Amino acid sequence: MNPIIKPQTLISLQNNPQLIIIDARSGPDAKEKYNALHLKGALYVDLETDLSQKSADAAQGGRHPLPPVSKFTKFLGHLGITPENQVVVYDDKNGANAAARFWWMLRALGHEQVQVLDGGFQAAIDAGFPTNSGAEMPNSTTPYPANAWQLPTADMDEVGQKAQAPDAVVIDVREAGRYAGEFEPIDLIAGHIPGAINIPFASNLDKDGSFLSPEKLKTKYAETLGNIDPDKVIVHCGSGVTACHTLLAMAQAGLQIPKLYVGSWSEWSRNDLPIAPEK
Repeated sequence: MNPIIKPQTLISLQNNPQLIIIDARSGPDAKEKYNALHLKGALYVDLETDLSQKSADAAQGGRHPLPPVSKFTKFLGHLGITPENQVVVYDDKNGANAAARFWWMLRALGHEQVQVLDGGFQAAIDAGFPTNSGAEMPNSTTPYPANAWQLPTADMDEVGQKAQAPDAVVIDVREAGRYAGEFEPIDLIAGHIPGAINIPFASNLDKDGSFLSPEKLKTKYAETLGNIDPDKVIVHCGSGVTACHTLLAMAQAGLQIPKLYVGSWSEWSRNDLPIAPEK
């Protein structure tokens, strides 16, 4: 299944009884926005509490560590998601935030029928998808039948090694200014992991905010990766969320999904590790 779905295609599927739509907008007022207006039938998920399990110290796993598999599968059961369901998830940041993270987490459990809505919430409204307000009630069921993350991840040690290896690549998807250490709006220290290259996630998008075509995405990443073994490619961002946007783009291009460094810069920068550029 194509990992990205166009709003017009979603409209054609809206009466499919196996369809479950997920609203993954994030931010301090995301739940209020959902209650005020959302795509009809969409169920709300919270990046901070449903798609993460935070530790007391972001040095241990970053700002958005993955929750235990058992907790997430129970949550999926609450949403009514089973292996038979087709899941479409959207946010209001062109899939760059929690929508891509939810997509990755479902794919990491082995669920193939999950897609991110191209252009997000506003694109669906502009296309004429019906909306609703207030709460939507899920058809809750038993926990999703999975017991391990199946997509690859990397830890700090591996990232440090791969970033310096000539036959591997670590991709930092944050905007160029954050990578260059010119500013840091969220974490404590500005800069990047030495040896990591910068391919901002926004470069996966066309001028209208939709994803580039699979052909353009494949060309874009083929130029960067060359003959590097996909198992030696690691993608990260600030806290393991926006990185999933690039993993989604690479899947859209027909490429193997590389490793996700979940802790990302938020973990690395809090562990007294080398930082570039040197201050």
